[in-house]
Amino acid sequence: MSPAELSQPIEQGKSETPSSTRSLESRLKRKTSGDRLFLRCVIVIFIAAVVWAWRHIDMSFSGLIAGVGDVRNLLGRMLPPRFSDLDDAIRLGFETLWMAVIGTTIAVVLSFPIALGAARNTTPHPVVMAVCRGIIVLSRAVPDLIFAAIFVRAIGIGVLPGVIALGLHSIGMIGKLFADAIEQTDKSPREAVTSVGASKWQAITTSVIPQAMPSFISTILYRLDINLRSSSVLGIVGAGGIGFLLQANLRSLQYDEALGVVTVVFVLITVMEFFSAAIRATLLGGDRTLVGRSTPRASLGSKLFSRLSTRGSESATSSQRFNRDTVRPPWIGELRMKTIYGVALFILIVVAFRSVSLNPGELLGAFPDVWKVITRMFPPDFTTARQPIIDGIIESVAAALVATFMGALISIPLGLMAARNVAFNKFVYLLSRLFLLFVRGIPELIIAVIFIAAIGLGPVPGTLALAFGTSGFLAKLVADAVEEINPTPREAVFAVGATRNQEIATSVVPQAIPAIVSNLLYALDINLRTSTILGIVGGGGIGFILFNALRVLKLQTVGAVLITIFVVVYAIELLSGWIRKKIL
Repeated sequence: MSPAELSQPIEQGKSETPSSTRSLESRLKRKTSGDRLFLRCVIVIFIAAVVWAWRHIDMSFSGLIAGVGDVRNLLGRMLPPRFSDLDDAIRLGFETLWMAVIGTTIAVVLSFPIALGAARNTTPHPVVMAVCRGIIVLSRAVPDLIFAAIFVRAIGIGVLPGVIALGLHSIGMIGKLFADAIEQTDKSPREAVTSVGASKWQAITTSVIPQAMPSFISTILYRLDINLRSSSVLGIVGAGGIGFLLQANLRSLQYDEALGVVTVVFVLITVMEFFSAAIRATLLGGDRTLVGRSTPRASLGSKLFSRLSTRGSESATSSQRFNRDTVRPPWIGELRMKTIYGVALFILIVVAFRSVSLNPGELLGAFPDVWKVITRMFPPDFTTARQPIIDGIIESVAAALVATFMGALISIPLGLMAARNVAFNKFVYLLSRLFLLFVRGIPELIIAVIFIAAIGLGPVPGTLALAFGTSGFLAKLVADAVEEINPTPREAVFAVGATRNQEIATSVVPQAIPAIVSNLLYALDINLRTSTILGIVGGGGIGFILFNALRVLKLQTVGAVLITIFVVVYAIELLSGWIRKKIL
């Protein structure tokens, strides 16, 4: 073979490598360009939809300025807050807390078997999985205040319909996140346990549940925070809690007393948020690495898998009997602390039931009455109030779009100031975080009640209140997204002499845009659900038709409204989920 022939493959390799590299680069460039084009199209369509929604609800800049002035005047009449009903406010505040605890407990008990049936790796049959996922979707699509309004008609005024509403609605979130956590568990420990003769249920309890337990704890604590915010407004429809006192003060024009109630709600929610964060850090915190991240601990299932594997490898040389003490966790400080928290949680649940004079038997006895009312909603009547239902759901969608857009305008600059890595100074960062804490400490529906009292009935005050609540929620997500960006592009831009504003515009915002758009779509999902209940307090939308139908006991019309809400909310949820997957 000649030297030329020997060198030919080498020369071919040299000539092919750049072309293959260019081909790869071109494919990546096309993919990136396609993603950018899709992202731009989503932004353009969203802005066009906001323009339509702005006109549909008769929003105007002059009316917006006048509405802000009316709210400022009302706040002037509220200040300083009065606490003459402080004893009642504290009593009802604790009642609100106990409702959240009981509602979350009901949701966890019901969600656990539903999650096992909905998860692909634990479901006994595809039909069971479809039914369980349908229950999760349905309970998530219908807001808890709507459940509460329906159950008050079925059971009567009091705490009982409120806790059932919280429990049934929470299944949507807890069941979904439980099922996701179960599906994401490592299958190796389960296969190891099954290989030594364990039944399916034994394999689940020893290898699947222990792995998913950290996610379960985090989900339960997060849902408890949400339920505390939700239970604070259930009293508006007669379902117990401090919302009843707030509504009474606003109706009697005692605005300073109303602000005192809002202050009690804010303190209660904020304190509970700090407690849940502390509990979450204690139960889920791990060993700290050099970068400050928590390293995951080995689950009990992983430990059991390791022991079983070791036993299998040593079985040929040793006939020693399996010792259970080798897989029993040592009684160390952390395990003692987790045991204390578990006992404290059980005591808290018992105290909650006793404090609201509610027993499990009474709770179970209420479900037949609830089921009776639900069956009376079917078949749904779409003919009697067809046009009002259509107009109401369109108005709710329009309010959600405008509120999300206005919330984004406030939250993006606020989120940049609240991000630790781009804040101008520590004072601005702390001030922004305190403002976010303040906004997130007041439930959106309470803000809506205050705005409606200041401006009047209609979709405009409801939209403004929803935008205000969205700004705090979305700004925190924006700040979290900005704090997680890659610092390397920022350093490169700084190295060539860019100013701080140029660096933020060229290296921070472009990296954070996909996450911001994804969070924007997530906020739209939440706002759409919230907008469907604004009409209950006079904020326009389909909630007004629903509440009027409940007042006159037109339950078949109520069924039609619920189906409409479910279809629209679920359709937009699927659409936004598809867009988020394309972007991220």
